[in-house]
Amino acid sequence: MKMTPTIEKYINHWGEMGIRWGTNRTVAQIQALLYLSPKPLTTENISVLLSIEKSTVSTSLRELQNYGLVQMQYIEDDKNDYFESIHDVWELFRVIIEKRKEKELSPTLMMLKECSREIEIEDQADDITRERIHNMLSFVESINDWYEKIRSISNSTLRKIMKLGNAITSLVGK
Repeated sequence: MKMTPTIEKYINHWGEMGIRWGTNRTVAQIQALLYLSPKPLTTENISVLLSIEKSTVSTSLRELQNYGLVQMQYIEDDKNDYFESIHDVWELFRVIIEKRKEKELSPTLMMLKECSREIEIEDQADDITRERIHNMLSFVESINDWYEKIRSISNSTLRKIMKLGNAITSLVGK
C-alpha cells in the first residue's frame, strides 16, 4: 500500500476521532490503515507505513482484535502474521456500537435501575429528583430496547430503514 496525502489525511483524522471516542490515537490510526488497505498487512508493514514502533503496533493490534475490529489472516508459505480490518462499513458500525453499548450503555442502565429503586425509599429525595431519575431511566431503556431490536436486522434492511428515516424527515419537516 502506498501512502498518499489523502490516505494520510484520513488516517490522521481517524486517529483524532479515536481520541474523542475514547480510544487511543494509534489504535484508531491502525484500524483506519487496515480498513483502507486493499490487502492484509503485517506488523512490520504497519510499523513502516505509520512510523510507529513495532511493539506499539503489536499492542494496538491485540486491542483491535479484542474489539473484534481486526482479524489475523494466514498466508500460505509465509511465517508472518497478517492483519485486516472489517471492510463492510455497516458491520464495522455494528461492532463499534456493540462495544460502546457494553462499555457505556449497559453500566449506565444498571446504575439508573439501582438509583430508581433506591430513590423511592430515600426520605430526603424530592419529587423532581425522583422524576428526573425515572425519566433518564426510561430514556436509556428506550435506547437499549431500540438497539436490541435493530441488532438482529440485516445490514441491507438497516440501510433501507435509514433511507426511510431520511424520507420521513423530508416529508414531515424538522
